[in-house]
Amino acid sequence: MTNINRRTLLKLVSSAPLAAGFAWTDAEAREAYTLAQAARAAARRAFKPEFFTAHEYATVRLLVDLIIPKDERSGSATDAGVPEFMDFMMVDQPARQIAMRGGLAWIDRECLRRYDKPFTACAAGERTAVLDDIAWPQRARPEHSHGTAFFTSFRDLTASGFWTTRMGIDDLQYLGNVGVAEWKGCPEEVVKRLGLTPPSA
Repeated sequence: MTNINRRTLLKLVSSAPLAAGFAWTDAEAREAYTLAQAARAAARRAFKPEFFTAHEYATVRLLVDLIIPKDERSGSATDAGVPEFMDFMMVDQPARQIAMRGGLAWIDRECLRRYDKPFTACAAGERTAVLDDIAWPQRARPEHSHGTAFFTSFRDLTASGFWTTRMGIDDLQYLGNVGVAEWKGCPEEVVKRLGLTPPSA
């Protein structure tokens, strides 16, 4: 059997619903889409990171879902495949590896110092307390500067991974390049919510 790399596999899986739409009935296309979704989920479960250790990967999965949790509008960062994206980015961009590995180690050391256990073993409130100290750079104490720098970069990478997936694009309700018959400006309720003064007529 020919070896298929990860990029090729993702292309094949993601193209299955589209191809199905051209050749099958609506019911068959829906079934193919469901099967493709199940295949993606199975691939995520069976995924073995190339860069992260098993412990690091477990930490990454927890962190990304704390940054983008599942809600009524969309799935979580892990549902969108962000941990897999991060592992790919670390392999693809070796210059980021030391900062990522060091940041994950910092999180564990801080949890060990405070709670005598690594981040993955902490209770939800304990994890939140650690992250609250590094999530806002302007408020972070100097002794947390390394953790703050790591978390800022990690949060940006999480957002990049999530909002470039179909799930993330749907979450943004992004319509793309859609023609507008008449531009009426920003809705008045949005202008008010932003505390701006609407332009005079």
